[in-house]
Amino acid sequence: MKIQSIEAAWLHVPLPADKQHRSDFGRIAAFDGVLVTVRTEGGAVGYGEAKPAVGSSGNGAALAAIVTQELAPLLIGQDASEIGALGQRMLNGSRATLAQRAGRAMPILGRRGVHQAAIAGVDLALWDLLGKSRGCSVLTLIGGACRPSIPAYASGGWARVDRLAEELGRYAEQGFRAVKMRIGAMDGGVTASLARVRAARSALGPGIALMVDAHGTLNVAEARRFCAAAADLELRFVEEPVASDDRAGLAEVRRSAALPIAAGESEFSCFDFAELIERRALDVLQPDLAIAGGFSEGQRIAALAWASRLELAPHCWGSAISFQAARTLALASPAGTFVEVPMGGAPLLRELASIDLALHEGALLPPQGPGWGVEPDPDFVKRYTRA
Repeated sequence: MKIQSIEAAWLHVPLPADKQHRSDFGRIAAFDGVLVTVRTEGGAVGYGEAKPAVGSSGNGAALAAIVTQELAPLLIGQDASEIGALGQRMLNGSRATLAQRAGRAMPILGRRGVHQAAIAGVDLALWDLLGKSRGCSVLTLIGGACRPSIPAYASGGWARVDRLAEELGRYAEQGFRAVKMRIGAMDGGVTASLARVRAARSALGPGIALMVDAHGTLNVAEARRFCAAAADLELRFVEEPVASDDRAGLAEVRRSAALPIAAGESEFSCFDFAELIERRALDVLQPDLAIAGGFSEGQRIAALAWASRLELAPHCWGSAISFQAARTLALASPAGTFVEVPMGGAPLLRELASIDLALHEGALLPPQGPGWGVEPDPDFVKRYTRA
């Protein structure tokens, strides 16, 4: 299991017009991700994913360079099965031995941002390798699931108020029993957001759970006003009502709200989530495993959620690889409540590889196959790799 090479490919997939959507991020015309490939001297291959941005599109050139030029030299020749030690080597850099001796992190400057996302991609690939070497899924590798299936929610909801019922209705027709819609700055004001949410609730009825996501675009006053006015709409949670860096503001919103508050897709480590928990700022933790250090860090975040009596609902806006990792984490953690399923254009989820996305009474079954159960289509990778 000695590591022979680590490669990174920026995948840039243009979206056809009918698969594009518009939100506060603007019109999303492409889907991007960085595919990380770890090869061993024995010929085994593991796949991971690193994300250049929280949304669908982003420039992956710098991320790929960090993987190949900074992380790969640290790991080539090392035992790929020693995931914990390799993770600490990437996190602590030249001080890894000192950190190991002291029993605490001594991280490099890039402990947040794209460097941490690069670490996530390598970590996910190492877990894929380990599962394949044992001939089992990562879920089996870590002790199996806590539940037979995990509820899924359709993640979309960009339409205007007069078209929203049609959009969300399509998701319900596909078998989803929970859907999420976007609100916030894209609507032009709290009043407009409330009108769209009320239209959605009226169209869906009480049998479908409804979540909303503001992408951190409201200020504290706006978020408090929205939560107060929406209290009777039985929202499952309000996601990122204010900017992720405004921890005090998020805590203020949660104190005043009668609705659960979710956040975390913009965070990079268990330390970020620990701070949010200490501030009593959220009810639902949403790590993105292709950003927040990979599956290893995801397990630490899941443990925090369980110990704090909070929910875990991973952010899953990426490829089939990070989706399978998120599904694994939510199934394995007793705190897991939901997995997000991107709607609209999501070619890295639906076209990069074939995975089981079938719903069973609104829920997903455990992933199948060794590792993450994902084998990227080489033609797809070749076609969309950007130099």
